[in-house]
Amino acid sequence: MATGLLILLLGKGTKLSQRIMGTDKEYAGTLRLGTSTDTQDADGRTTEERPYTSVNLPAIEARFEAHRGDQMQKPPMVSAIKKNGVPLYKLARKGVEVEREDRLIHVYRLQLLDFAPPDVRFDLKCTKGTYVRTLCHDIGEELGCGGHLAALRRTAIGNLHVDQATPLDTLLAGSLAELGEKVIPVYAFTPQ
Repeated sequence: MATGLLILLLGKGTKLSQRIMGTDKEYAGTLRLGTSTDTQDADGRTTEERPYTSVNLPAIEARFEAHRGDQMQKPPMVSAIKKNGVPLYKLARKGVEVEREDRLIHVYRLQLLDFAPPDVRFDLKCTKGTYVRTLCHDIGEELGCGGHLAALRRTAIGNLHVDQATPLDTLLAGSLAELGEKVIPVYAFTPQ
């Protein structure tokens, strides 16, 4: 379901993994109002449908404003976070739900791009560890109609932007020399 920027680390660049993973991320996404799912995204099973016709632009903008800045977020059950060494998604698949501790996240930018009911397109810049699907779920609940993440595209990781990326099919079709020309040197990455 998710598309966009994926950074591949090669050779000595693999040492930057933690540094890159720890940087801020940017996304373009779609919140679909009126339908809640068990995974908080479009890949999940519908758990509830509610009317969304009373939701208006000012209400959405108010919820977006309320979610900017520091906040605590409860990670979803369908996540790679481990409880007693077991990823939560494995427990969720067995129908087991466990207590999860809220985590501090920061939303720098949450901007409405388009409202075409039931879809709300948005632009987001946030800290690592922010679950965009949980953000969509929470906003849907606050609006009283439920919601889930219908589409997500990662547009930036730190100072690396999707516009700088080479499509995967181009990389796979190219020669080793052509691949070498696409590699970004380690020193070009600066965390934010």
